[in-house]
Amino acid sequence: MEYVEAIKDKSKIGEMKQILLNHSKRDYLFFVVGINTGLRVSELLRLKVKDVFTNENVVKEYYEFNDKKKRYIYFNNKVKSALEIHAESFQLKEDDYLFKSQKGDQPITRQQAYRIINHVARLAGLNQKIGTHTLRKTFGYHAYKRGVAISLLQKHFNHSTPSETYKYLGIEKNEVNKKIQIDVNL
Repeated sequence: MEYVEAIKDKSKIGEMKQILLNHSKRDYLFFVVGINTGLRVSELLRLKVKDVFTNENVVKEYYEFNDKKKRYIYFNNKVKSALEIHAESFQLKEDDYLFKSQKGDQPITRQQAYRIINHVARLAGLNQKIGTHTLRKTFGYHAYKRGVAISLLQKHFNHSTPSETYKYLGIEKNEVNKKIQIDVNL
């Protein structure tokens, strides 16, 4: 497997989102959910409509993910907004895959997901190595930069050590957050 990088430039993320939104609501949603949840591509592709919407067609607050142990994946406002845009564009049934292929009832393939991410990255002028793990790494990199503890990211990514998580996210020793503000704002 080839090493891919996080998208560190927020303006490039914005540019990619705009390109995708103009091209395909499904692909836009895939990108937004990927960079805002840190799910693996295989986990993203398994998502069904019923996993993210209530019976009243309201976006859920959390996705209850049950792999080897139960985890809850938070849907922030960006994800909720993208889900609402997607739902307005398609007639969704609760058992439909969220990222349904145009060629049937199955989700898009990992290869198609790779092509989508790689293509939009090139259109946005990114020349770095991009792949489906880029979404997950982008989530982790920006979460860390916003002050999320490396121990929480380590747990989210199921890594054994903090140094493994730093390496995965492409964070050098000299980049480690030294000025963290812990402000409970009571």
